[in-house]
Amino acid sequence: MKIAVTYDNGEVFQHFGHTEQFKIYEIENDKIINEEIINSNGTGHGLLGELLISKGVDTLICGGLGSGARNILEDNNIKVYPGVVGNSDKVIEDFINNKLEYDENKKCDHHEHEHEHNCENHDCSKDKGGCSGNK
Repeated sequence: MKIAVTYDNGEVFQHFGHTEQFKIYEIENDKIINEEIINSNGTGHGLLGELLISKGVDTLICGGLGSGARNILEDNNIKVYPGVVGNSDKVIEDFINNKLEYDENKKCDHHEHEHEHNCENHDCSKDKGGCSGNK
């Protein structure tokens, strides 16, 4: 089994589409037999799925992710565990011991995310309907 965790400085990174690194764990018989950190090399949203597929990943643990990315992953038989926070090594330990806390419904997309929203990064100006109350 190969598990990818969105990764930033030892923690689960909270936005799949913006992750700069993944920590990939290879698990056999409930033991970590290999781990490596890979860079996404600036690859965005949809192409991140292709990167994980090319690495043979079958499970993703992350903070939030949008439905498009989730569909790509699940269509390629990658099981997704969203809504995870904390230290990546501890998260993997919890996963192995069937104690992983995650939120199956956690989403992160253009207007439905729970982190800070900055309208300067895209075109959601008031004359186009605004940001519907996002901060």
